[in-house]
Amino acid sequence: MIHDGKAAIVTGGGQGIGKAIAKRLLKDGMQVIIAELDQEAGEETESDLKSFGAVKFIHTDVANEGMVENTIEATIQRFERLDVVVNNADIMIARPIPELSLEDWNKVISVNLTGVFLTSKYGAPYLRERQGSIVNIASTRALMSEANTEAYSASKGGVVALTHALAMSLGPEIRVNCVSPGWIETAEWKQKSLRHESDLTEEDHLQHPVGRVGKPEDIAEMVAFLISPEASFITAANFAVDGGMTRKMIYV
Repeated sequence: MIHDGKAAIVTGGGQGIGKAIAKRLLKDGMQVIIAELDQEAGEETESDLKSFGAVKFIHTDVANEGMVENTIEATIQRFERLDVVVNNADIMIARPIPELSLEDWNKVISVNLTGVFLTSKYGAPYLRERQGSIVNIASTRALMSEANTEAYSASKGGVVALTHALAMSLGPEIRVNCVSPGWIETAEWKQKSLRHESDLTEEDHLQHPVGRVGKPEDIAEMVAFLISPEASFITAANFAVDGGMTRKMIYV
């Protein structure tokens, strides 16, 4: 898929799934802004990916309205256009309910859900000019849960709902879709100071109907498809990319 000259913002693009998405978009000919809170990860990713094309790290807290607005404006100043926003930035705070403070709850919601709203709000006028696309990265935890993940699961459920709401409000000029990753091994995609070899077991892989745990590249492939002309009839949809796990019945 060739997108020569088009411009994208990838939030949380400094490591993990976001970094894989940024790399894929660059290889497809796009110009990419890495909107990342972690300074070390952002600078490192810009350096790592610059051989693939035009990439720039902008320090961004997606929960901060002013910073989001500034990042959008800086993108326009640099690339003179905006075609794609990938809302990938998120955090997880997993604690038993009695130990989960309101501050913790609000922090997760602010980053994972409000951040999607803010980038979409300020990006929309420019995306509309280019018949652009928004892809939100939710999680299969929007559909199923482990214990002590209330804030994260609620935020990701909100992302799925916000996706179809945005698609109704911003269409037909802007398509809005959602990808919900399952178990994705990101060990090799972390910043150098946190990088480590995968410790996955054969049992981990065999839990998945496809026979393996996911890779960040699997999510990047879906994002690349959803922003392409081939997906022009797809909007307001959520795609679980999870190796089949959310459809698997488990009996102990």
